[in-house]
Amino acid sequence: MKNFFIRVISSIVYVFFIILGIWYSYTFFIVFSIMIFLCLHEFYGLINAKQKIDIHYLHCLGGVLLFIVTYFYTSGVFPYSHIFLLYLLYIVFVFVSELYKKHQDSIIHATFILFGQCYVALPISLLNTVAFINNFYYRELLLALFIFIWINDASAYIIGTNFGKHQLSKHISPKKSWEGFVGGLIFTLLASSLFFTYYFSKTSLYQKIPLYHWIGMGIVIVVFSTWGDLIESLLKRTWKIKDSGLAIPGHGGFLDRFDSLFFAVYALLFYIKWCTVFENGHIIVLKKLFLPLF
Repeated sequence: MKNFFIRVISSIVYVFFIILGIWYSYTFFIVFSIMIFLCLHEFYGLINAKQKIDIHYLHCLGGVLLFIVTYFYTSGVFPYSHIFLLYLLYIVFVFVSELYKKHQDSIIHATFILFGQCYVALPISLLNTVAFINNFYYRELLLALFIFIWINDASAYIIGTNFGKHQLSKHISPKKSWEGFVGGLIFTLLASSLFFTYYFSKTSLYQKIPLYHWIGMGIVIVVFSTWGDLIESLLKRTWKIKDSGLAIPGHGGFLDRFDSLFFAVYALLFYIKWCTVFENGHIIVLKKLFLPLF
């Protein structure tokens, strides 16, 4: 019971900071730059226990650099794709620096470094492409993404703990169940319907998106966030650890809290880019192209 209350308090604090980070474009920039650094610091710290990676903090800053250049590009601060050359220079540095190290596992080192960039920095940086539409910041889709993930995680945990009998992936995460997955999906779809009715349908930017698209987004977010959770469980099983860290009491580390996001953002980005098109600051649904999906 004590652990449950610690988990609840930690969740409240975590949710507060994430919503604060989403609410304004400048807080989004600050909070998620910090989050990338902390997540990469944790990730490379886990690898350091098995495989020494030099200039650890520099690679954490490399991930922050990707977020910054993506933010500048999508927000219109620097609307030229040339800005991504800065991050490409960092990638070149990763490989070139290995030429001057004495160990024989240079390519393995570079692979681990770039894996962290792809696994952590890339999905968080892509949140910029969800948040900015025609260089203007809109928090609604980000808010929906995180709320759907939280509702799915919480309901899947509660239902799976109390009613779970059929394991979702026995060899990776024995505690996760199909009952929890279905419960998380149902509650997430209910949440997407409620948000459409009481919030998104009254927001001018999103009022042209029909309910079935919000439900569609809820489905892909649940599926991909579950995969993200399982993949992080696979990483921890590979590294033979229980939690990625101890930064968040009752939850583990930062990676434990963001694992669902790492893959859910790809699903949401794919869905909104293929199922909708932004025109003059409004969303127009491509019904003819995607009618067979619904």
